[in-house]
Amino acid sequence: MKIFHLSDLHIGKQLHYYSLKENQQAILSQIVSLAEEYRPDAILICGDIYDRSIPSGEACTIFDRFLQELSGITPQIPVLIIAGNHDNAQRLSYASTFLEKHQIYLSTSPPSRPEERLKKVVLADAHGEVNFYLLPFLKPGYVRHLFEEGAVTDYETAVREILGREQIDFTKRNVLLSHQFYTNQGQKPEPCDSEQSVLTIGGLDNVDASAVEQFDYAALGHIHGAQMVKSPHIRYCGTPLKYSVSEEFHKKSITMAEFGAKGQEVKITSIPLTPIQEVRRERGLLQEVISRATKENCHDFISVTLTDEKEPYRPKEQLEEVYDAILELRVDNTRTRSILESEGEGSILLGPMEAFRAFYQEMQGQPMGSGEEEIIASILSQWGGESL
Repeated sequence: MKIFHLSDLHIGKQLHYYSLKENQQAILSQIVSLAEEYRPDAILICGDIYDRSIPSGEACTIFDRFLQELSGITPQIPVLIIAGNHDNAQRLSYASTFLEKHQIYLSTSPPSRPEERLKKVVLADAHGEVNFYLLPFLKPGYVRHLFEEGAVTDYETAVREILGREQIDFTKRNVLLSHQFYTNQGQKPEPCDSEQSVLTIGGLDNVDASAVEQFDYAALGHIHGAQMVKSPHIRYCGTPLKYSVSEEFHKKSITMAEFGAKGQEVKITSIPLTPIQEVRRERGLLQEVISRATKENCHDFISVTLTDEKEPYRPKEQLEEVYDAILELRVDNTRTRSILESEGEGSILLGPMEAFRAFYQEMQGQPMGSGEEEIIASILSQWGGESL
C-alpha cells in the first residue's frame, strides 16, 4: 500500500504579516498534481489544517478547493484527516457525514463517551486489509473521565490509555494518524521557531514513541521539520511550506510511505515540493546584500542582518528597492554586540536623555553640546520629561 503523508498545512497563516495565500494555493495544487502522478492508495493529513481555531472564510475556501481537486482524481483516493491543536473541532467537522460519501474521513475529537471509539478506516490492497486509526490532538483533560481515577496523569498516559481501549490486533497491518509531541526516551525532535509556542515548557506534553511503535506506520503531525522519532516508521512529515526563518534549510516535501505484507520494512520516499517564494537569510554589508539580488531571488521572503559599522542611510528603503518581501532587518556590528554584552552583564537601562547622548555620540563621533542638550530636554519635557 502506498500513502501520502501530509500535516500542518496551516492554511491562513501569515509570515511576518505577509500573506501566504498564493504560496499555499500553489503548493496544494502541486500536491494534487503529484497525487495524480503517483496514485497513492490514501492521503493522510495529520492535523493543523488551519492556522487559527477560527479560520477566515478565505482559508476555508482554499481547503475546500483542495479537497474538491483531490476528490476529482479518478479512481478516487481516500483522504483521512485529523484535527491538530490549531484546529477547531466543531468547525473542521462540518459536513463530515457528507464528505465520507466522497471518501473523505474526518476525526476532530477523541472519544468523549464510554461507548465511543477512535474513528477507524479500513482499506485493502493485494496483501489484505490495512486498519487506519485516526487519533486527533488530545489533552489529558479531554479523556481523563473515561478511565479510573489516576489512570490518566499526563499526555503520554492519555495516549496510551486511548489506544489501549481500542484492543488493536497488531498481527494485522495498522496505521496511526496522530498529532502530538512524540519523543524518544526524552530526546525531543527538532522544533522550529514557528512551533515553539505550542510546545509545553518542561516537556509536560511529551509522549514517548514507544506508545505507538507497534503500528506498522505512525503518521505524525505537530513538528514542522520532516524527521523520524526512534524508528523510520514513526515519522513527522513536516510542513509543505516554510513557516519561519529557522526553516531556511528544510527541504519541504510529501512523505510517501509504501509497505507490503505484514512484517516487511516500510519504504520512505520524499517527493520535493517547490514554493513560489523561498524563505532565507541574507547577511553582510548593505551594498553586498543589495548586490546579491537577482531576478530569481528578489521575490523571496528574506531576513536581513547588516554588518555595516556605520549605519547606512535608510537601509530598509534601499533594500526594498531590490527585494519584495523583507521579513525583518537586524544589525550586527561592534556597537550592537557591545550593547548585548553589557545587557548580559546586567547594565542599567538608559534614561531618555542618556540614550539620546549615546546615540548622538555614535552617529556624530562627538558628544552633544549644550545647545543640542537644551533642544532634547525641551522635547522630553513636552512628552513627560525623563519619565518618557
